[in-house]
Amino acid sequence: MGRQLTGAQSRADLIQINSGRQSDLTIFQFETDSGGSMRCIPMAVRFKLDRCGVKLSLREWSRFSYDDRLLLSHKARQTREEARGHRTVLVELIETRVPEEAKDVAIAPAPIWADTTCMAEVVHNYAHTPGLAPPTQQQWASRTALQRFTSVRLTREGHGNENFVPAMREFCVLETEEASA
Repeated sequence: MGRQLTGAQSRADLIQINSGRQSDLTIFQFETDSGGSMRCIPMAVRFKLDRCGVKLSLREWSRFSYDDRLLLSHKARQTREEARGHRTVLVELIETRVPEEAKDVAIAPAPIWADTTCMAEVVHNYAHTPGLAPPTQQQWASRTALQRFTSVRLTREGHGNENFVPAMREFCVLETEEASA
């Protein structure tokens, strides 16, 4: 199942992965009711999970210590090397804290959120559901990769997605259809 990690080892590994950027904590304002308490998996962590190919359930997340969760939430540039290092730490944390084998997920070679030249169709279509005008192409292109990922993630079927409108507001792309007419 991999080597056993102590809390100090996992913290040191993650700090090294984050290359000294441990103060760059990313939790969106719309996540503060759930993600701010670290009970739910913040979008920044979900982003890294998708980039390193590890599936993490809420049940597994709840087995991590608060320090583990906080460190996994720190922002990293997520170069390929950092993603590999992040994956190693995540797998070891899951196998140590849960303890179960980590589950792999496929890494999308060209995720739709990564394309800044064309807004993701799912975001465009979903924006109409609550009566919003979708973000403009310029707004989409100017969002960070994490903001675009989050926008796409919040459109997934089978989820309440009550955070879509607050996220669009936070990302400064909220405009009602009436206001844009």
